[in-house]
Amino acid sequence: MRLAFVGDVMLGRNVNDALQAQPPEYPWGDTLPIFQAADARIINLECALADGGEPWALTPKVFHFRSDAKNIAVLRAADINMVSLANNHALDYGYDALDETLRILDTAGVARAGAGHDLTAARRPAILTVGDVTIGMLAFTDNEPAWAATPERAGVFYVPVDLDDARVRELLDITRRTKTAVDALIVSAHWGPNWGYQPPPEHVPFARALIEAGADVVFGHSGHVFRGVEFYHGRPILYCAGNFVDDYAVDLVERNDESGIFTLEWEAGAARAVRVHPTTIGDCQARLARGSEAEAIAGKLRRLSVARGAAAEWDAAERSLLIRPGAD
Repeated sequence: MRLAFVGDVMLGRNVNDALQAQPPEYPWGDTLPIFQAADARIINLECALADGGEPWALTPKVFHFRSDAKNIAVLRAADINMVSLANNHALDYGYDALDETLRILDTAGVARAGAGHDLTAARRPAILTVGDVTIGMLAFTDNEPAWAATPERAGVFYVPVDLDDARVRELLDITRRTKTAVDALIVSAHWGPNWGYQPPPEHVPFARALIEAGADVVFGHSGHVFRGVEFYHGRPILYCAGNFVDDYAVDLVERNDESGIFTLEWEAGAARAVRVHPTTIGDCQARLARGSEAEAIAGKLRRLSVARGAAAEWDAAERSLLIRPGAD
């Protein structure tokens, strides 16, 4: 089984404008064959998907991302199966737009996790069956504490990255319980700062605690650049997958237009490897990196992952980086 992960998919602002004239396949560029080769596809949806709502004004916020309701067709074009909504843009257009986003995803049959009409719903795992494998995904964020769902209020599953916090103990308990009901468990983490190729120090023990609690893969995002892959007890931690689709200005030092499609290769009940096809962003769409550009992106990710104990090698035939557990 192959599970394809990409980081932040932001379909608002200029991407939304482009989609007034372009087909729904447009934001995916030439990456669709990689998605189609996977058995399931998982993304972080970095915007509201709605026609209604008003820009969030209850607490200070600079950027507000919303994509037209019709752009659910963009997710259908790539056959996206699961989305994380636990992020700092889910409520950009308020509670009405969040409610509309939830309804649109449900109607389209896209499993979702990380936000809901109350805390119980926000904590609820997304569930997907692929063949005889049941996949579950929990999603949390340490962004926007004002958006935390409560027993009486809609919002996101907010958890601070602090192992001494009671909310973390609850997350770990939910992880343990969910693992008993699924074959493969993903924990999606929208966490940390926008910049920096190294994960914040506190992310490392936190991610490992999630693995120890039963996560089969930790799927990190929120940062604008990727942060390497680690295998812990044989299970992959994607500390940050970076940006995949957006309209952001490009930092020429920390290249936020560089990322990849992270395909988890699952066999005999466990993750065996992560294959990464390098990508870039241009004109509001993702594109497969080519030639020396692809090798340079892969080289950067390889160095970051090897430094975390993984084994990684460039596969010239597949034009991808294959990352495996390192020697014990």
